[in-house]
Amino acid sequence: MTMLIVARHGQTDWNAERRWQGHADPPLNDRGRAEAAALAESLAGAEIEAIHSSDLARARETAAIVAERLRLPLTLDARLREVDVGEWSGLTTPEIERLYPGAMERRRERMTGWTSGEPMEAMGERVVEALLSIREERALVVTHGGPLRFVWAAAGGGEAWVNAGNCDVDSYAIDAGRIRWLDSTRGGLHQQVQG
Repeated sequence: MTMLIVARHGQTDWNAERRWQGHADPPLNDRGRAEAAALAESLAGAEIEAIHSSDLARARETAAIVAERLRLPLTLDARLREVDVGEWSGLTTPEIERLYPGAMERRRERMTGWTSGEPMEAMGERVVEALLSIREERALVVTHGGPLRFVWAAAGGGEAWVNAGNCDVDSYAIDAGRIRWLDSTRGGLHQQVQG
């Protein structure tokens, strides 16, 4: 059985401005680096063997801060990236509503609202594939909000979801190709770091 701690990356300026990031590559801001350091401290006794991360800067930097503190190897995996939001990248929700009428309604109905990006289901499939390929018995995975939601659903979490804050984590067990949710800090850890 594999135990995974799946974390969202630390804050970027685009997070603070509530801009859709997708595959865009903004770095962590000062608060995001502090959140990553707090995540590292919270995992100091967790007996993690390795760290796997999305290759996008915000996740990669978060994972590197944790890896340095815990003295663990870091593996980058593009399959752990956020969904590609196409023409929404860099825009706020009000900007999307103005520029692309009806797109946010489609998204709110659990459909893909953008047209030039990646379908949500494709993102979910690659993320689950990446998680199922991890061979360590206990690992940290640093990814993004969209993948966290999809993994929650894949583990049988259903429709109810509390948005994951920056550096919040969910814990999962993977056994015989099945993902089972164990625990969460959603709404907790990221609020401890004051900007």
